[in-house]
Order: sequence, then C-alpha cells, then structure tokens
Amino acid sequence: MTRISASKFKEQCLAILDQVGAEGILITKHGKPVARLVPVESDGRHLLGCLKGKLKIKGDILSTGLDWHAES
Repeated sequence: MTRISASKFKEQCLAILDQVGAEGILITKHGKPVARLVPVESDGRHLLGCLKGKLKIKGDILSTGLDWHAES
C-alpha cells in the first residue's frame, strides 16, 4: 500500500484522487497512519477479519450492564 504524508496529500489531492489504485493509499501524519483512501468501487473484502486476534471481548457484549426486573 502506498503511503503519503498528510501535507503532501493536501498539496496534490486532485492528482492523487485520479491515481488511487484498488489497494488504496495510507495517509500519515508525523509518520503515523491517520486515514486510508480507497476507491468507491473497492468492495472492502480485505477488511473482513483484519482485526482477528487484536480485540478481546470483556464481559457480556449483549448486556447493558444494568440489573433490572420487569413486572409481568
């Protein structure tokens, strides 16, 4: 994936938009990624599973965390 600084992206935005490929462009600020530019026709399949092993579920994700008893 192509990397470009935010300042260079700002200067050359229109030209970069014309050249963006299917893999997209990673925009960085001070060397750290802040955004990814991908074409609209990109289906996003590469995003499926990209966080596998990076997240931990803590507790019951379907619960509000509140105890309540409804009366019938």
